[in-house]
Amino acid sequence: MTVLDKTAGGTDSVTTATAAPRRRARRGPAWLLTAGLALALLLLVPVAAGLGAYPVPVGDVLSSVQHRLGLGGAALDRVAESVLWNVRFPRIVLALLVGASLGCAGALMQGVFGNPLAEPGVIGISSGAAVGAVVSIAFGMNFLGNWTVSAFAFAAGLATVLLVYVMSRSGGRTEVVTLILTGIAVNAFAGALIGLCLFFADAAAVQQITFWQLGSLAQATWPKVLAVLPCAVIGLALAPLYSRRLDLLALGERPARHLGVEVEKLRIVLILVIALLTAAAVSVSGIISFVGLVVPHLLRMVAGPGHRFLVPGSALLGALTLLGADLAARTVAVPAELPLGVLTALLGSPFFFWLLRRTRRRQGGWA
Repeated sequence: MTVLDKTAGGTDSVTTATAAPRRRARRGPAWLLTAGLALALLLLVPVAAGLGAYPVPVGDVLSSVQHRLGLGGAALDRVAESVLWNVRFPRIVLALLVGASLGCAGALMQGVFGNPLAEPGVIGISSGAAVGAVVSIAFGMNFLGNWTVSAFAFAAGLATVLLVYVMSRSGGRTEVVTLILTGIAVNAFAGALIGLCLFFADAAAVQQITFWQLGSLAQATWPKVLAVLPCAVIGLALAPLYSRRLDLLALGERPARHLGVEVEKLRIVLILVIALLTAAAVSVSGIISFVGLVVPHLLRMVAGPGHRFLVPGSALLGALTLLGADLAARTVAVPAELPLGVLTALLGSPFFFWLLRRTRRRQGGWA
C-alpha cells in the first residue's frame, strides 16, 4: 500500500505504509546479530586460552576458571596454571580491549567524518599515537609509571586527529580524497619520526620500537591490562551515548542542526573519544591497521547504518576479530609467531581496495 503526497514544489513523494514494518524487521536482525557476536566471544575465549605451543584442553581451562572464581572446578598443575593466568588470559583480555577499542573508534570516525573510508589507521591516527608511545620509549620517559606510554600515545593521537580533521575539511564538508591523502602524509611523517627515534635509541629501546611498528600482543601482562583498562572502558562507555546524534548527523549538517544537534561540539567530543580509544589500543599493541575500517562495514552491510547497533556491535565484532587474528598469529606458525599488525594488514588491505573500487563505481569518480 502506498500513499501519494503532493509536496510544496508540486512534485510527488511516495510514502510507503510498510516503512515501519521494514524498520522493525531490520531491528530484529541487529539484536540477533548482537547476541550471536556475544555468544561467539564466549565460545572463542576458552578455545583461545587452550590453544598454543603448550596446549590446555578446554575442559581444563573451564575447570581452572571455576576454581579461581570459587565455583568448584579444580586447579591444574603448576605449569598449566602459569601458562593460563600469566600468559594466555592477559593476552586474551588485551585482545578484547584493543579490538573493541579499534572497532568502536572506526564506527565513530566514519560517523563523525560522514564517509566510509575513515579509520584510525588509514588516516594516520594510529601512527600518530604510536609516535607518542615510541618517543616515550626511546627517551626512557617513565614519570607517570605504567601510564606514561598511554599518556604520550593519547596526546599524540589527539594532536593527529585534530590535524586530520582540520586539513580534510573543505567548504564545510570532509572530502574522501583529502581525507585519504592527509592520512598518507601523516603516516609518512609519523614513519619518519619513528625512524629518527630508532636512530637515536639504544638497543633495548630499538627492540621495543620494532614491536610498535609490527603490532603484537606478545608482551601482554596484567599491569598492561590495568594501564589500558580505564581508557578503553571510558571510551567504550561514552561512545553509545552519542549514537542517536550520529544518526541525525548522517542526514547532513544542516538538518542535524535544525533537529537540535550541536554539530561542532559533537565532533569535538567524539574526536576526543576516538583519540582515547585509539591511544588505549596503540599504547599496548602497536599499530594494528584495518580493524576499524573492516568491522563497521561488515556490520553496516548486514544490519544497516543505524549507530544504536553499529557502535556497540563494532566493539563486539572488533573484539572477536582481533581475538581470532591473535589466535591465528600465535598458532599458524608454531613455535614462531606472526606479527599481529602484519596479519591484519594482509587481510584488511584487499578489503580496503575493494571498498575503494566500490565507492568509485557508485560515485562515478573520486569526488
